[in-house]
Amino acid sequence: MTDSSVAETRSRARTRPTSGEPDIVCADLVRIFTTEAVEVQALQGLDLVVDRGELVAVVGASGSGKSTLLSILSGLDAPTAGVARVAGRDLLTLSRRERVRFRRECVGFVWQQTSRNLLPYLTAAENVAAVLAITGTIKGSARTERAMALLELLEVGHCADRRPAEMSGGEQQRAAIAVGIANEPRVLLADEPTGELDDETSAHVLEAMRSVNRELGVTTLIVTHDPAVSEHVARTVQIRDGRTATEVLRRTRTDEHGAEHHVAEEYAVLDKVGRLQLPDEFVDALDLRQRVRLALEADHVGVWPGATGPARETGDGDGAAEEES
Repeated sequence: MTDSSVAETRSRARTRPTSGEPDIVCADLVRIFTTEAVEVQALQGLDLVVDRGELVAVVGASGSGKSTLLSILSGLDAPTAGVARVAGRDLLTLSRRERVRFRRECVGFVWQQTSRNLLPYLTAAENVAAVLAITGTIKGSARTERAMALLELLEVGHCADRRPAEMSGGEQQRAAIAVGIANEPRVLLADEPTGELDDETSAHVLEAMRSVNRELGVTTLIVTHDPAVSEHVARTVQIRDGRTATEVLRRTRTDEHGAEHHVAEEYAVLDKVGRLQLPDEFVDALDLRQRVRLALEADHVGVWPGATGPARETGDGDGAAEEES
């Protein structure tokens, strides 16, 4: 294994185009599951855009629709209606054969259960090489070199000759990430990748995913119920009731003294017909129920519980007059 192998892997990624259509586009996405007596809307007009090279976490409680979203984006399931495009492919129009090719060439996947990521009878290096053998893009010794380069990038090169049972949970998941990116996918999808790990190991795995995103430019979407994951990404999207509800954007700001500060700003997602979902903590704090009072101000919209709110006198110049009934 040489340093040039790792450098070549990084160089190939950096030469990919970084502009153009986002790698993930969902608009008015609907998925309905129907049985004999029950119809369940898992996704109810979900909107989501992930630009090329972004690292995004999608957070939601059980039943929010996040697993359904991931199944659609990976090509394992088909939406009922709406728009779903991944890596330039229209997922609503793909044939069965095209879906197989899409999963083989365009997306990588990391499952929560490590047993689904790695074949137990192969070593870590053999698991990565197996993906390359299936795609047929790299042959011979180059296949072994690439497998080793990816394991080194994920800091599990020492596990190259170990089978999954001989690795820790964190080592297994980092090897699984190497498997997921072996075919150089445009998009890496991760389903609860830290769900079976302790907090410290989870942090190491998430940092490994950040490293892959930064070094290789792989667009990465992490789906999880764990809000702690959001601390490791710049953008977190929350799903509630089958729709995107809020987004948290994180950035680093430098003040006039040169000190760095981490800033997190939360935004509600406004859909095409003007609907938005208020965060649960806002609703609970103000005991908002059934209907709320709205007022249009010069630069914002005011929301108050029930039919009450701050009194406004006509002509006070500070907002709309309050109507008395």
